Amino acid sequence: MNYLARKISFYVVALWAALTLNFLIPRLLPGNPVEILIQKLAARGPITPELRNSVELLLGDTSNDPIFVQYVNYLKGIFAGDFGVSITYYPQPVVEIIAQALPWTIVMIGIGTIIAFVVGITLGMLAGWKRGSWLDNLVPVTTMFQAVPYFWLALILLYVSAVQFKIFPVSGGYSYTGAGPSWDWDFISSAIYYGTLPALTIVISSFGGWLLGMRNMMVSTLSEDYIVTAEAKGLRPTRIMMAYAARNAILPSVAGFAISLGFVVSGSIVTEQVFSYPGVGSTLLQAVNNNDYSLMQGLFLVITLTVLGANLIVDLLYTVIDPRTRARS
Repeated sequence: MNYLARKISFYVVALWAALTLNFLIPRLLPGNPVEILIQKLAARGPITPELRNSVELLLGDTSNDPIFVQYVNYLKGIFAGDFGVSITYYPQPVVEIIAQALPWTIVMIGIGTIIAFVVGITLGMLAGWKRGSWLDNLVPVTTMFQAVPYFWLALILLYVSAVQFKIFPVSGGYSYTGAGPSWDWDFISSAIYYGTLPALTIVISSFGGWLLGMRNMMVSTLSEDYIVTAEAKGLRPTRIMMAYAARNAILPSVAGFAISLGFVVSGSIVTEQVFSYPGVGSTLLQAVNNNDYSLMQGLFLVITLTVLGANLIVDLLYTVIDPRTRARS
Protein backbone atom coordinates (compact mmCIF):
# COMPACT_ATOMS: atom_id res chain seq x y z
CA MET A 1 0.00 0.00 0.00
CA ASN A 2 2.86 2.37 0.82
CA TYR A 3 4.43 1.56 -2.55
CA LEU A 4 1.21 2.47 -4.37
CA ALA A 5 0.82 5.71 -2.37
CA ARG A 6 4.40 6.76 -3.17
CA LYS A 7 3.94 6.04 -6.85
CA ILE A 8 0.69 7.99 -7.08
CA SER A 9 2.24 10.91 -5.17
CA PHE A 10 5.16 10.98 -7.56
CA TYR A 11 2.90 11.06 -10.60
CA VAL A 12 0.73 13.80 -9.08
CA VAL A 13 3.84 15.97 -8.70
CA ALA A 14 4.95 15.06 -12.23
CA LEU A 15 1.50 16.02 -13.56
CA TRP A 16 1.67 19.40 -11.80
CA ALA A 17 5.14 20.03 -13.26
CA ALA A 18 3.90 19.07 -16.73
CA LEU A 19 0.88 21.38 -16.42
CA THR A 20 3.15 24.24 -15.36
CA LEU A 21 5.52 23.72 -18.27
CA ASN A 22 2.51 23.41 -20.56
CA PHE A 23 1.45 26.87 -19.37
CA LEU A 24 4.85 28.53 -19.69
CA ILE A 25 6.29 27.14 -22.95
CA PRO A 26 3.64 28.48 -25.38
CA ARG A 27 3.90 31.94 -23.79
CA LEU A 28 7.63 32.03 -24.48
CA LEU A 29 6.95 31.79 -28.22
CA PRO A 30 6.88 35.05 -30.18
CA GLY A 31 3.57 36.32 -31.53
CA ASN A 32 0.09 37.00 -30.19
CA PRO A 33 -2.87 34.66 -30.86
CA VAL A 34 -5.28 37.59 -31.00
CA GLU A 35 -3.25 39.37 -33.67
CA ILE A 36 -2.99 36.18 -35.72
CA LEU A 37 -6.77 35.75 -35.72
CA ILE A 38 -7.30 39.45 -36.44
CA GLN A 39 -5.07 39.14 -39.50
CA LYS A 40 -7.17 36.23 -40.74
CA LEU A 41 -10.40 38.16 -40.20
CA ALA A 42 -8.96 41.27 -41.87
CA ALA A 43 -9.09 39.46 -45.20
CA ARG A 44 -12.89 39.37 -44.90
CA GLY A 45 -13.45 43.01 -44.00
CA PRO A 46 -12.41 45.94 -41.82
CA ILE A 47 -11.51 45.33 -38.19
CA THR A 48 -13.45 47.50 -35.78
CA PRO A 49 -12.57 48.06 -32.10
CA GLU A 50 -15.70 46.14 -31.17
CA LEU A 51 -14.58 43.16 -33.25
CA ARG A 52 -11.12 43.21 -31.67
CA ASN A 53 -12.64 43.32 -28.22
CA SER A 54 -14.92 40.40 -29.09
CA VAL A 55 -11.93 38.35 -30.32
CA GLU A 56 -10.03 39.07 -27.11
CA LEU A 57 -13.00 37.95 -25.02
CA LEU A 58 -13.52 34.85 -27.16
CA LEU A 59 -9.89 33.74 -26.92
CA GLY A 60 -9.67 34.69 -23.28
CA ASP A 61 -6.80 37.10 -23.89
CA THR A 62 -5.19 37.67 -20.50
CA SER A 63 -1.78 38.87 -21.69
CA ASN A 64 -2.17 42.07 -19.66
CA ASP A 65 -2.97 40.19 -16.45
CA PRO A 66 -0.26 39.20 -13.95
CA ILE A 67 1.34 35.85 -14.76
CA PHE A 68 0.01 34.30 -11.54
CA VAL A 69 -3.57 35.28 -12.43
CA GLN A 70 -3.09 33.76 -15.90
CA TYR A 71 -1.77 30.57 -14.30
CA VAL A 72 -4.73 30.25 -11.92
CA ASN A 73 -7.22 30.85 -14.73
CA TYR A 74 -5.37 28.30 -16.85
CA LEU A 75 -5.66 25.64 -14.13
CA LYS A 76 -9.34 26.41 -13.62
CA GLY A 77 -9.97 25.98 -17.31
CA ILE A 78 -8.04 22.69 -17.42
CA PHE A 79 -9.97 21.10 -14.56
CA ALA A 80 -13.26 22.41 -15.98
CA GLY A 81 -12.50 20.77 -19.32
CA ASP A 82 -12.44 24.14 -21.09
CA PHE A 83 -9.34 24.41 -23.29
CA GLY A 84 -10.56 27.47 -25.16
CA VAL A 85 -11.14 28.13 -28.85
CA SER A 86 -8.63 27.24 -31.53
CA ILE A 87 -7.24 29.95 -33.79
CA THR A 88 -6.19 27.48 -36.46
CA TYR A 89 -9.67 25.93 -36.73
CA TYR A 90 -11.64 28.97 -35.55
CA PRO A 91 -14.33 28.98 -34.19
CA GLN A 92 -14.12 25.28 -33.26
CA PRO A 93 -13.37 24.51 -29.57
CA VAL A 94 -10.08 22.81 -28.77
CA VAL A 95 -11.86 19.87 -27.10
CA GLU A 96 -13.67 19.01 -30.33
CA ILE A 97 -10.49 19.20 -32.40
CA ILE A 98 -8.63 16.89 -30.01
CA ALA A 99 -11.58 14.50 -29.96
CA GLN A 100 -11.42 14.30 -33.76
CA ALA A 101 -7.64 13.86 -34.03
CA LEU A 102 -6.94 11.65 -31.01
CA PRO A 103 -8.62 8.41 -32.20
CA TRP A 104 -6.53 8.41 -35.39
CA THR A 105 -3.27 8.65 -33.46
CA ILE A 106 -4.36 6.16 -30.79
CA VAL A 107 -5.17 3.57 -33.43
CA MET A 108 -2.06 4.13 -35.55
CA ILE A 109 0.48 4.84 -32.79
CA GLY A 110 -1.03 2.46 -30.25
CA ILE A 111 -1.38 -0.55 -32.51
CA GLY A 112 1.95 0.13 -34.23
CA THR A 113 3.82 0.44 -30.92
CA ILE A 114 2.22 -2.67 -29.42
CA ILE A 115 2.96 -4.74 -32.52
CA ALA A 116 6.57 -3.51 -32.61
CA PHE A 117 6.98 -4.33 -28.90
CA VAL A 118 5.45 -7.82 -29.16
CA VAL A 119 7.36 -8.72 -32.35
CA GLY A 120 10.65 -7.34 -31.03
CA ILE A 121 10.36 -9.03 -27.64
CA THR A 122 9.35 -12.38 -29.16
CA LEU A 123 12.14 -12.41 -31.74
CA GLY A 124 14.65 -11.16 -29.16
CA MET A 125 13.68 -13.95 -26.78
CA LEU A 126 14.17 -16.57 -29.51
CA ALA A 127 17.43 -14.99 -30.70
CA GLY A 128 18.83 -14.96 -27.16
CA TRP A 129 17.69 -18.53 -26.50
CA LYS A 130 19.18 -19.82 -29.77
CA ARG A 131 22.49 -17.96 -29.75
CA GLY A 132 24.38 -18.27 -33.01
CA SER A 133 21.28 -19.23 -35.02
CA TRP A 134 20.24 -17.53 -38.26
CA LEU A 135 17.82 -15.33 -36.32
CA ASP A 136 20.58 -14.22 -33.99
CA ASN A 137 22.74 -13.32 -36.99
CA LEU A 138 19.95 -11.10 -38.36
CA VAL A 139 19.94 -8.87 -35.27
CA PRO A 140 22.35 -6.24 -36.76
CA VAL A 141 20.15 -6.00 -39.86
CA THR A 142 16.96 -5.43 -37.87
CA THR A 143 18.54 -2.85 -35.57
CA MET A 144 19.72 -0.91 -38.62
CA PHE A 145 16.13 0.20 -39.17
CA GLN A 146 16.12 1.90 -35.77
CA ALA A 147 18.85 4.25 -36.96
CA VAL A 148 16.81 5.28 -40.00
CA PRO A 149 14.78 8.47 -39.35
CA TYR A 150 11.01 8.13 -39.39
CA PHE A 151 10.50 10.47 -42.32
CA TRP A 152 13.18 8.76 -44.43
CA LEU A 153 11.70 5.31 -43.88
CA ALA A 154 8.21 6.71 -44.46
CA LEU A 155 9.25 8.20 -47.79
CA ILE A 156 10.85 4.93 -48.91
CA LEU A 157 7.78 2.87 -47.99
CA LEU A 158 5.52 5.46 -49.58
CA TYR A 159 7.46 5.38 -52.84
CA VAL A 160 7.71 1.59 -53.03
CA SER A 161 4.27 0.47 -51.83
CA ALA A 162 2.11 3.43 -52.85
CA VAL A 163 3.74 4.96 -55.91
CA GLN A 164 5.43 2.00 -57.61
CA PHE A 165 3.24 -0.98 -56.69
CA LYS A 166 0.09 0.95 -55.62
CA ILE A 167 -0.61 -1.43 -52.75
CA PHE A 168 -1.54 1.35 -50.32
CA PRO A 169 -2.92 4.88 -50.83
CA VAL A 170 -0.50 7.78 -51.06
CA SER A 171 -2.06 9.99 -48.38
CA GLY A 172 -5.05 10.54 -46.12
CA GLY A 173 -6.72 8.72 -43.29
CA TYR A 174 -9.74 7.26 -45.08
CA SER A 175 -11.55 7.25 -48.41
CA TYR A 176 -13.37 10.53 -48.99
CA THR A 177 -16.01 8.92 -51.20
CA GLY A 178 -18.19 8.26 -48.17
CA ALA A 179 -20.07 10.65 -45.91
CA GLY A 180 -17.25 10.90 -43.37
CA PRO A 181 -16.18 9.21 -40.13
CA SER A 182 -18.74 6.71 -38.84
CA TRP A 183 -18.94 3.30 -37.22
CA ASP A 184 -20.02 1.36 -40.30
CA TRP A 185 -17.72 -1.29 -41.76
CA ASP A 186 -17.05 0.63 -44.97
CA PHE A 187 -15.43 3.48 -43.07
CA ILE A 188 -13.61 1.23 -40.57
CA SER A 189 -12.12 -0.91 -43.33
CA SER A 190 -11.12 2.23 -45.21
CA ALA A 191 -9.43 3.66 -42.10
CA ILE A 192 -7.54 0.40 -41.55
CA TYR A 193 -6.42 0.38 -45.17
CA TYR A 194 -5.17 3.97 -45.05
CA GLY A 195 -3.53 3.57 -41.63
CA THR A 196 -1.62 0.37 -42.39
CA LEU A 197 1.35 2.03 -44.09
CA PRO A 198 1.94 4.72 -41.40
CA ALA A 199 1.67 2.05 -38.69
CA LEU A 200 4.04 -0.21 -40.63
CA THR A 201 6.59 2.61 -40.62
CA ILE A 202 6.48 2.72 -36.83
CA VAL A 203 6.74 -1.07 -36.53
CA ILE A 204 9.74 -1.39 -38.86
CA SER A 205 11.62 1.48 -37.26
CA SER A 206 10.92 0.40 -33.66
CA PHE A 207 10.97 -3.38 -33.32
CA GLY A 208 14.75 -3.68 -33.88
CA GLY A 209 15.51 -1.86 -30.64
CA TRP A 210 13.20 -4.11 -28.62
CA LEU A 211 14.72 -7.17 -30.33
CA LEU A 212 18.29 -6.18 -29.48
CA GLY A 213 17.50 -5.27 -25.89
CA MET A 214 15.57 -8.47 -25.24
CA ARG A 215 18.22 -10.60 -26.93
CA ASN A 216 21.02 -9.15 -24.79
CA MET A 217 19.02 -9.54 -21.60
CA MET A 218 18.21 -13.15 -22.48
CA VAL A 219 21.89 -13.93 -23.02
CA SER A 220 22.71 -12.35 -19.65
CA THR A 221 19.84 -14.11 -17.85
CA LEU A 222 20.72 -17.55 -19.23
CA SER A 223 24.02 -17.44 -17.34
CA GLU A 224 22.31 -17.00 -13.95
CA ASP A 225 22.43 -19.75 -11.34
CA TYR A 226 18.66 -20.27 -11.21
CA ILE A 227 18.66 -21.15 -14.92
CA VAL A 228 21.37 -23.72 -14.33
CA THR A 229 19.35 -25.09 -11.40
CA ALA A 230 16.20 -25.33 -13.51
CA GLU A 231 18.11 -27.21 -16.21
CA ALA A 232 19.57 -29.55 -13.58
CA LYS A 233 16.05 -30.34 -12.35
CA GLY A 234 15.17 -31.54 -15.83
CA LEU A 235 12.51 -28.94 -16.56
CA ARG A 236 11.30 -28.62 -20.13
CA PRO A 237 13.33 -26.16 -22.24
CA THR A 238 10.15 -24.28 -23.17
CA ARG A 239 9.27 -23.75 -19.52
CA ILE A 240 12.80 -22.61 -18.70
CA MET A 241 12.75 -20.16 -21.59
CA MET A 242 9.33 -18.66 -20.80
CA ALA A 243 8.92 -18.90 -17.02
CA TYR A 244 12.52 -18.39 -15.91
CA ALA A 245 14.60 -16.65 -18.56
CA ALA A 246 12.10 -14.51 -20.50
CA ARG A 247 10.14 -13.40 -17.43
CA ASN A 248 13.25 -11.84 -15.91
CA ALA A 249 14.81 -10.66 -19.16
CA ILE A 250 11.71 -8.70 -20.16
CA LEU A 251 11.73 -6.45 -17.08
CA PRO A 252 13.90 -3.63 -18.56
CA SER A 253 11.84 -3.68 -21.76
CA VAL A 254 8.58 -3.36 -19.84
CA ALA A 255 10.02 -0.42 -17.91
CA GLY A 256 11.09 1.29 -21.13
CA PHE A 257 7.88 0.60 -23.03
CA ALA A 258 5.89 3.47 -21.55
CA ILE A 259 8.81 5.88 -21.88
CA SER A 260 9.04 5.08 -25.58
CA LEU A 261 5.45 6.22 -26.11
CA GLY A 262 6.52 9.84 -25.79
CA PHE A 263 9.23 9.45 -28.44
CA VAL A 264 6.84 7.63 -30.77
CA VAL A 265 4.25 10.42 -30.49
CA SER A 266 6.86 13.08 -31.22
CA GLY A 267 8.15 11.05 -34.16
CA SER A 268 4.64 10.67 -35.53
CA ILE A 269 4.50 14.40 -36.27
CA VAL A 270 6.81 13.94 -39.24
CA THR A 271 5.29 10.59 -40.20
CA GLU A 272 1.77 12.02 -40.26
CA GLN A 273 2.99 14.93 -42.39
CA VAL A 274 4.50 12.53 -44.93
CA PHE A 275 1.29 10.52 -45.19
CA SER A 276 -1.05 13.53 -44.67
CA TYR A 277 -2.57 11.49 -41.85
CA PRO A 278 -5.21 13.32 -39.73
CA GLY A 279 -3.73 12.62 -36.30
CA VAL A 280 -2.42 14.50 -33.29
CA GLY A 281 0.98 15.05 -34.90
CA SER A 282 -0.39 16.97 -37.87
CA THR A 283 -2.74 18.95 -35.64
CA LEU A 284 0.10 19.87 -33.27
CA LEU A 285 2.28 21.06 -36.14
CA GLN A 286 -0.53 23.30 -37.40
CA ALA A 287 -0.99 24.70 -33.89
CA VAL A 288 2.73 25.53 -33.55
CA ASN A 289 2.86 27.19 -36.97
CA ASN A 290 -0.09 29.42 -36.03
CA ASN A 291 0.94 30.10 -32.41
CA ASP A 292 -2.35 28.54 -31.36
CA TYR A 293 -1.75 28.56 -27.60
CA SER A 294 -5.03 26.91 -26.65
CA LEU A 295 -4.66 24.04 -29.11
CA MET A 296 -0.98 23.52 -28.25
CA GLN A 297 -1.73 23.38 -24.54
CA GLY A 298 -4.60 20.97 -25.07
CA LEU A 299 -2.51 18.62 -27.23
CA PHE A 300 0.51 18.79 -24.90
CA LEU A 301 -1.77 17.98 -21.98
CA VAL A 302 -3.25 14.94 -23.75
CA ILE A 303 0.22 13.66 -24.70
CA THR A 304 1.49 14.24 -21.15
CA LEU A 305 -1.46 12.45 -19.56
CA THR A 306 -1.04 9.55 -21.96
CA VAL A 307 2.65 9.10 -21.19
CA LEU A 308 2.22 9.55 -17.43
CA GLY A 309 -0.73 7.16 -17.39
CA ALA A 310 1.20 4.55 -19.37
CA ASN A 311 4.18 4.88 -17.02
CA LEU A 312 1.95 4.46 -13.97
CA ILE A 313 0.33 1.34 -15.43
CA VAL A 314 3.72 -0.12 -16.33
CA ASP A 315 5.07 0.64 -12.84
CA LEU A 316 2.15 -1.22 -11.29
CA LEU A 317 2.54 -4.05 -13.81
CA TYR A 318 6.24 -4.22 -12.94
CA THR A 319 5.38 -5.17 -9.36
CA VAL A 320 3.23 -8.05 -10.68
CA ILE A 321 5.97 -9.36 -12.97
CA ASP A 322 8.72 -8.89 -10.39
CA PRO A 323 7.37 -9.27 -6.81
CA ARG A 324 10.86 -8.44 -5.48
CA THR A 325 10.19 -4.78 -6.31
CA ARG A 326 7.13 -4.78 -4.07
CA ALA A 327 8.99 -6.61 -1.32
CA ARG A 328 11.86 -4.10 -1.30
CA SER A 329 9.44 -1.20 -1.04
